[in-house]
Amino acid sequence: MYQICEEIKPESKEMREVFAQVMDELAGSDGRVIYLDADIINSIKMTSFSKKYPQRTIDCGIQEANMIGVAAGISETGLIPFAHTFAPFATRRVMDQVFVSVAYADLNVRIIGSDPGITAGSNGGTHIPLEDIGMMRCIPNATIIEPADSNVLADMLRQTKDLYGLYYIRLSRKKSEQIYKEGSTFTIGKSNLLREGKDVTIIASGICVADACKAAAELKQEGIDARVIDMFTIKPIDREAIIQASKETGAIVTIENHNIINGLGSAVAEVLCEDAPAPLVRLGAQDRFGEVGNVDYLKKVLHMSVEDIKNGVRKAISKKNNQ
Repeated sequence: MYQICEEIKPESKEMREVFAQVMDELAGSDGRVIYLDADIINSIKMTSFSKKYPQRTIDCGIQEANMIGVAAGISETGLIPFAHTFAPFATRRVMDQVFVSVAYADLNVRIIGSDPGITAGSNGGTHIPLEDIGMMRCIPNATIIEPADSNVLADMLRQTKDLYGLYYIRLSRKKSEQIYKEGSTFTIGKSNLLREGKDVTIIASGICVADACKAAAELKQEGIDARVIDMFTIKPIDREAIIQASKETGAIVTIENHNIINGLGSAVAEVLCEDAPAPLVRLGAQDRFGEVGNVDYLKKVLHMSVEDIKNGVRKAISKKNNQ
């Protein structure tokens, strides 16, 4: 069960620190846990882990495709591989290996894609993956998870260790905004209702969840009552929550750190179109590449800011009222 914080504020630890701590915990309790990396162990704070568990740490070098192949082979032996690299290289660069060696072969691998979307910041367009969710959504039986904060991340790492299949976990390395109280637990495939509302529903994932909550709070001052949902599992998506939101609020806004094509917005649109039609506004990168800049700047140029969310809500409500 999850508990929501009374106030949204920056976490005390970076998500990569929590990642390293939980991985140490998992390795300590289960000798089957193996960690693979593509030459960026230090960037995800796994240096201490690699020294503590040298026989269960494999630095594959800047050979991401090979790393996925190694992870697949490790899975064949009954071990549990967690493979990490930056999100564009954990998806775009290795798609054939993920599809054939892992998914098609029905093997058991967790892929950690760090610094997705605009969280790659000054690394620029080549390192800003705005397509990774879309690529992974196309793989049969893949599960896609995007934690809003470190508490979701910790619980997802613990849960997926004992589950079977292909899991893609998308996370920022830096500090997130804390949404949930420590010790919260979550259900894969079920979204989290963060705020009730009757006029419109904002569905968000990852770093956009905190901004969705802030936008809803500000819209309340205008008399707009916005529901907020954290869709931390993007595949399989929580169809029931989307259908209920459509029927009860009559308008939907999605906000994601991703291209609006084939990401969260598209997944929600598919459900609405098939089962519960309602006006929809999709916010995120509008079919374009990323660019160099800090996160606040990129939120503005890619239409992901709090103001963009508020404008999207007004637009969705206008569509609903004009039906």
